[in-house]
Amino acid sequence: MGGKSRRRTTAPAALVAVAALVLAAAPSAGAGPRTGTGTGTGTGTAPSPAAVGARQGASDASSTPPVPRLPRDFRGKGKWIVRDLDITVPFTWEGRDGDSQMTAGGPQYPIWFTNLIYRDTLYTLTYKWPGLDEHPCSRIPGFNLEALNEGFENARFVGPETLRSTPQRRVNHWRVGVVLPQLPPGNHPRLPLALGDIYVDEDNRGTFWQVLQFGVQNLYDPELDEWLVMDTFEHRPGTVALPRRCEPPRPPDGAW
Repeated sequence: MGGKSRRRTTAPAALVAVAALVLAAAPSAGAGPRTGTGTGTGTGTAPSPAAVGARQGASDASSTPPVPRLPRDFRGKGKWIVRDLDITVPFTWEGRDGDSQMTAGGPQYPIWFTNLIYRDTLYTLTYKWPGLDEHPCSRIPGFNLEALNEGFENARFVGPETLRSTPQRRVNHWRVGVVLPQLPPGNHPRLPLALGDIYVDEDNRGTFWQVLQFGVQNLYDPELDEWLVMDTFEHRPGTVALPRRCEPPRPPDGAW
């Protein structure tokens, strides 16, 4: 599935693919989540995704593992972190038969949104966000799990690392991105629209432990970067439910 894309229906398909997960570049100094080992989910209690280090004695960098691939069925819980706003909220990410859904926060939290890949359409609905007055459900048809995983095919392998969480997790770190315009090497003006750092389990490329998103898909955030950090990730079917606000309007009585 994807991360918090929140793009309108005119968003480029390539950008949507990245925003739909997952996905982001390393934070600038001071912009990443605060260092620590806490596991709380209350506002302002960020865990330690910044405490990520390359492993001593790691395998040869020339040995590249398979690229990340989101599975058809999964369920997990964790935290969504907006460091510059000092906000951390509960987060769930679930998939069932190829559909998937992210949900961050809730009515009692300062942010609350859901993203879905549902029946070949990407939906994004933000219920609450500081300074936000509009709350439409955006729909981008023609996007599914296969399209998302195809986007991962061009991910660049950064290297093996260890997340200093509890427990510590051995992961493979990948980077994906969308840069426009697409021009050959050389002195050309370029704009990095969306970048993503993805940390998947060393032994299972379908187990996603951490993602940092950075770019225009995070337009609501002043620093344009947001983290998702998973505490659990299980390979069994989750629950995916399209919000009523995202359902197509019913035809009037008597209409076909």
